[in-house]
Amino acid sequence: MWPFSSRNPAVEAKLAARDTVLSTAHDFSEAEHQSFLNATATEIVRRIEKGEWTASTVLEAYIARAAQAQEQTLCLTEVFFEQARADAKQLDEEFERTKKLRGPLHGVPLSLKDMFQVTGVDNSIGFTTWINKPAEDDALIVKILKGAGAVPFVKTNIPQTLLAFECSNPLWGRALNPWNAAYTPGGSSGGEAALLAMDGSALGIGTDIGGSLRIPAHYCGIYSLKPGFGRSSTDGTIGPDPGFEAIRAVNGPMGRSVEDLTIVARLLFGQRDSNYYPAPVPFRDIKLPKKVRFGFYTSDDFIKASPVCKRAVLETVEALRLEGHECVEFKLPKPGYRALSLFTAITSADGYEGLLRHLGPDPKESAMFLITLGPKLPGFIRSFAAWAISFYDPIFAHLLTQSRHKTVLELKDYVTQKLEYERDYRRLAWAENKFDAIIAPVQAIPAVPHHGCDNLSPLAASTAQFNIVDSPVGIVPVTRVDPAKDVVTDEWFIGDDRGSKIWEGALYGKNAVYDPVKMEGLPVGVQIVGPPWGEEAVLAIMDVVDKALGPRGFGPGSWKLGDQKSH
Repeated sequence: MWPFSSRNPAVEAKLAARDTVLSTAHDFSEAEHQSFLNATATEIVRRIEKGEWTASTVLEAYIARAAQAQEQTLCLTEVFFEQARADAKQLDEEFERTKKLRGPLHGVPLSLKDMFQVTGVDNSIGFTTWINKPAEDDALIVKILKGAGAVPFVKTNIPQTLLAFECSNPLWGRALNPWNAAYTPGGSSGGEAALLAMDGSALGIGTDIGGSLRIPAHYCGIYSLKPGFGRSSTDGTIGPDPGFEAIRAVNGPMGRSVEDLTIVARLLFGQRDSNYYPAPVPFRDIKLPKKVRFGFYTSDDFIKASPVCKRAVLETVEALRLEGHECVEFKLPKPGYRALSLFTAITSADGYEGLLRHLGPDPKESAMFLITLGPKLPGFIRSFAAWAISFYDPIFAHLLTQSRHKTVLELKDYVTQKLEYERDYRRLAWAENKFDAIIAPVQAIPAVPHHGCDNLSPLAASTAQFNIVDSPVGIVPVTRVDPAKDVVTDEWFIGDDRGSKIWEGALYGKNAVYDPVKMEGLPVGVQIVGPPWGEEAVLAIMDVVDKALGPRGFGPGSWKLGDQKSH
C-alpha cells in the first residue's frame, strides 16, 4: 500500500521533506562503500580506533545503502542525515584530539524503529494525525547508545497500530522483503529488519510484545534479542496503547551478528530511568557448561511447521549434537494454542479500541481485519459461528470465542490464567527438564506474502508464546528455502502434530500460502529460548549455535545488489 499523500497536504509535505533529505545520499559505490558494509559494529569501532576509518566515512557508506534500501523496500520513515553527519564529525574531531573512543559503539551507524523518541524528530508510528509533533528529548535508550558513540541516522517503518506482522500504514506505505519483493519483511519491527538485512544500518533497536523483534528477523535473515521485561528501559518509547500493561512490550537489539547484540545488551541492561525502571541488574558475564542441555520441538500442535521451518530446527539440533551438546525433544504444555488463546483474550479486552482510536481519517489496513473481527461481532453471532465451526475446527472456534470485549472482572481472570500458565511452563521447561535453552520454530512458515496477515495473524502464536511466559528469546538465522528439500509431501501430512484444520488448510492446502518454489531463497531462523532473567545465557548460547552452524550466507555483506526478487 502506497501512502495516500494526495489526500492530505500535510502528509504530502512530510514525505517530500523526507525525500529531499534522502536525495543528499551519495550514490552507492561498491568500490567506495562495500568494505564498510561488510563490517560488524565491533569491526567498525576497531578500524576507527586504529585510524583506518572515520565515523564520517562509515556513516556516508551506510547512508548510501539506506537510501538504496528505501528505494527497494520502503523501510524508512524519518531520516535525519544532517544531524547524524554533525554527530559523526564531532566524534572524529573528539578522537583526533584525544585519541580515545567515546565508547564501544564509537562511529557505529544506528537505526531505530519509529517508536523511539529522537530530539526534533516526529514519532508518528504510522498515524497521519501524529505528524509534525517532534520529540523534545531522546529516549533513554537513544541517550545511552549515543553516549557510547553510536550515530542514529534513520527511523524505520512499522505496521498500523503495531499489532501485525506485516509492515504497512497509510503514512509511510508498505515495506517489502529485501530478498523477495512479493513478501513482507514482517512486523512490527519490519522496516528495521529489512534495512539491516540490506546492510543499510550497522545496528538497530526494535520492540516486541508478540513477536515484533523475532518475526522480522526470521523473515529477513538477521539476529535479534527479545529480553524479558525489566532488563532495559522503555522511557521515551511511544506506543499506541500506553495503558495496556497485562502483557509488557520490551525493547531489544537487532543486528547482523550475535556479538553486536551483546554489545548493546551490555550497555542497556540495568540502566535506570527517572521512574527507576528497569531492574538494577546490569549485564552479567556467565560461563556456560561445556555440554549445553537443549530442549527442542518442531511443532506446537497449533499449526504444523512447514518442511523448511522444521528443517531449520533439526539442522540446528544436528549441528549442536556434533559439537557434543545434549538435545532432547520437548513438548509444550497442551493445548498448543493455550498461549495464543490467552494473548487474544487479553489484548482484545477493550475491543482494540485503544489501538484503533488514533486512526482518525486513515483507512484501516487489511492486516487488521481478522485481528479486530471478533469484538465487532454481536455475541449471539459469535457464539453461533463458534458452535458451527467447532465441528470442523475446534481450535479456530475456541479462538473466535476469546476475541471479544470483556468486563474488568473477566480481564482479571484471564490475567490470572496467564500467570498460572507462566508458572506451569516455567516449572516444566526449567525446573523439571533443566534445559539451558529451548530451540523452537519462529513461525510455521517463512515470510508471508503481502496481505498474508489479513487471514493468518494466528501464525504469531509461535512467538506470542514467549511473551505470555516472559522468556528471553534470541533469533539466529539458519537456512533458506530450497524447493529441492522443502516441498510438502504426503508423508508430511501424517502424524499427531496436526493443529487447526482451517489455518493449516490455508497454508498447505489448495492455493497454499506455503510455496517453496515462490519462496526460494527466503531466510528461515530459529528461536533460542532461555529462562527468566537469562538474557546473558541466551546470547552466549546463540553464539554457540551460530558457530556450530558455521558459515551459511548471513551477516554483514551477505545481501548483494540484485538479490531481491521482483514481484
